[in-house]
Amino acid sequence: MPHLIQTISCFAVAGLLAACSPSTPNDSASDNQEAETPAVEPQTNGTLRIYSARHYDSDRLMYEAFEDQTGIRVLYREAGANQLLETMKAEGANSPSDLIIASDAGALWRFEDAGLTQALPQGEFEERLSDRLLDDQRQWVGLARRVRGVAYDPARIEPDQVDEWEDLADPSLEGEICVRSSTNIYNLSLMGEMIERWGPERAQAWAEGVVNNMARQPQGGDTQQIEAVAAGLCGIAITNHYYWVRMAESRSGSLSEAAQATTLSFPTFGEGTGHHINITGAALAANATNHDQALQFIEWLLSPEGQAMLVDETKEIPVNAEAERPAGLDRIPEVGESDMRLSAFGEHQAEAQRIFDEAGWN
Repeated sequence: MPHLIQTISCFAVAGLLAACSPSTPNDSASDNQEAETPAVEPQTNGTLRIYSARHYDSDRLMYEAFEDQTGIRVLYREAGANQLLETMKAEGANSPSDLIIASDAGALWRFEDAGLTQALPQGEFEERLSDRLLDDQRQWVGLARRVRGVAYDPARIEPDQVDEWEDLADPSLEGEICVRSSTNIYNLSLMGEMIERWGPERAQAWAEGVVNNMARQPQGGDTQQIEAVAAGLCGIAITNHYYWVRMAESRSGSLSEAAQATTLSFPTFGEGTGHHINITGAALAANATNHDQALQFIEWLLSPEGQAMLVDETKEIPVNAEAERPAGLDRIPEVGESDMRLSAFGEHQAEAQRIFDEAGWN
């Protein structure tokens, strides 16, 4: 197996030299870290250039494994999704990106809406996916699932108080909710599904009710909301499942204790409806030149091996049922598939932000 390069090299992108730094997990979706980096020594079967909004050490090992098996050289650049989007806009037709990876359907939609993606060609990967995981216009494909729910203090909150998302707006929960900013893509996508399911008026009433029930002004990431519940600052934290799982699996005593002090629950949107299930996904860049290599990487990521490496550190849920699930997922409630169009999360983004703003959700 080729040895992982220890000294990170930088490559010119659209005439600019990207700053280099090692990638690390980050709870924020707006990390400014970026680098275009070779995962291993040059190979012989072409090159794949990836713009990724993920920041995990395990991704380098994932790229290395793909290179080792295919001989395709992987160069990658990491930054927040919004920063990558603006970079690609500035690069225009000269953008070197072949593949975009982002951790939310709403974020992928932003690339599509900006004209920075193109339709994926047909491939065997489609046989491994439910219809929902392939965009209607084939502009992106889901690689892993993520569920937004709540972590609550069972000593002060009853399970039936968080069965449904609408419960969080009930006046009985005044002063009980901790949540991050409304501008966060996870909250925008959640509100996007509410608009699609309930209509804007009911979604607006929910946002206003949650604001009335907040224990403090929105701040921090999902991990900080769970810690606030464990510290007694609030009774309910809105969070993606994997933050709670990482804390529960953490070697840090304070993090694992915070998870143990809370219970994870996945509210529905009402009787007979499902949960808010989002994705990490990939899109073929509009000006990609290495189409075959990009498609081959998607195929590999959806294989049992690729899936296991993709979600091992993130604690997301594989979309391939044959893939090994990461340690810790046995701690969370079971979730099924959702019938909600993923593109709806993006289509309603502007209206979602307007609703949050009018409700006073900062």
